[in-house]
Amino acid sequence: MKGGTVQINWHDTKPVLTVDFHPLSGTLATGGADYDIKLWLINSGEAQKEGPTASYQNSLSYHGSAVNILRFSPSGEQLASGADGGELLIWKLHPTDTGQTWKVFKTLSFHRKDVLDLQWSADGAFLISGSVDNSSIIWDVNKGSVHQILDSHCHYVQGVAWDPLAKYVASLSSDRTCRIYVNKPHTKTKGMEKMNYVCQHVITKAEQPTEDASKSVKNHLFHDETLPSFFRRLAWSPDGSFLLVPAGSFKISPASQPVNTAYIFSRKDLSRPALHLPGASKPVVAVRFCPIIFSLRGSNAAEFFKLPYRLIFAVVTLNSLYIYDTESVIPIAILAGLHYAAITDVSWSPDGRYLALSSQDGYCTLLEFGHDELGSPISVSEEKKAMVHEKQSPVQKPADMVIDATRSDSVAADTTKSEARKNEGKQTSPSSTITPISNKPAKRRITPMAIDP
Repeated sequence: MKGGTVQINWHDTKPVLTVDFHPLSGTLATGGADYDIKLWLINSGEAQKEGPTASYQNSLSYHGSAVNILRFSPSGEQLASGADGGELLIWKLHPTDTGQTWKVFKTLSFHRKDVLDLQWSADGAFLISGSVDNSSIIWDVNKGSVHQILDSHCHYVQGVAWDPLAKYVASLSSDRTCRIYVNKPHTKTKGMEKMNYVCQHVITKAEQPTEDASKSVKNHLFHDETLPSFFRRLAWSPDGSFLLVPAGSFKISPASQPVNTAYIFSRKDLSRPALHLPGASKPVVAVRFCPIIFSLRGSNAAEFFKLPYRLIFAVVTLNSLYIYDTESVIPIAILAGLHYAAITDVSWSPDGRYLALSSQDGYCTLLEFGHDELGSPISVSEEKKAMVHEKQSPVQKPADMVIDATRSDSVAADTTKSEARKNEGKQTSPSSTITPISNKPAKRRITPMAIDP
């Protein structure tokens, strides 16, 4: 793994608020507080044994305020961008005599305040957005109109996610709740069904026993509005088996101080977290799965996951990056000391070769992974065969765990803080500390714990 903070003028030294890779070409799009969207070509540094670099391609200038979020459609033919003041645009790729260019295709108008996050449906026909106006909106992209308004949150909606299997959408708010909506279609005339999402779960607190066995206390699972970030970007795994949720705040015991975490929800039970990841020193603000599905390495000692393949994902705190896979609870790499200000977004390239981070300090970090460094991608035929796991529970209890028979299979993994320290004597420009995690036993054993609703 090579890379670090790239010292170029990304957005006129203004904060970079969002990043996303084109799903086909691998072009990197960035959005910033300079009201602009910029497109970049990523250049490999592997031959020179250096980190990757970025070459400016062109700008998409139309927004009249800071661009908070942008995401390419699954086909790569469209780009959605959300900004302050409720601005939400759909850009479309058009062929030209010299190549291709992006032009504004639709303006989606209904949000009254800043749009903070958005996500496409798997078929690219719909879009969900979250806003400071406390609502999430599902849009019909082709019609350019509102399909459904989800307005149950009582504070900013800072993260939204669309299930790749099209059954669920999820939203995360600074009101300390994560809401899971399930599609219960309305039957229209001529037997047609109209998509309709209904709130199925509101995840907000965990019940924990006290020294008095007859009593218990409930603690919030998420940070409140004092979290110093406008973003709580959650994500579904590419196979739809897991929902990864940031901004977690978990108490090991009623008397202990809360630790920062990200929660993993199993598709088989979205009413409560299945796992919580090791605590970090700063709150988790964004998560993102690598789009590539990898073969197993046979190193799953914990056996928390029952998957016939490996998924890799990035967990971003305000100041650090953790990279995990589903064969281990321990992160496979940690990067710290990358930026002087809060990290805002994270994205993987379509081939899993690059990872990009954006920050409010006006810079982006680019990482490049060597051939097979993350593992071997599985073939299309292997992937189809492996997908039969959908009918099985993807999370397994640890062998030494005891759960009350009236509770569902919920576990949490608690480890000591493993965040890498920033380099001593830091230079003028931000630098990175890359800490690979070995297979040696941790100094403190991972202790599974029950999480109650």
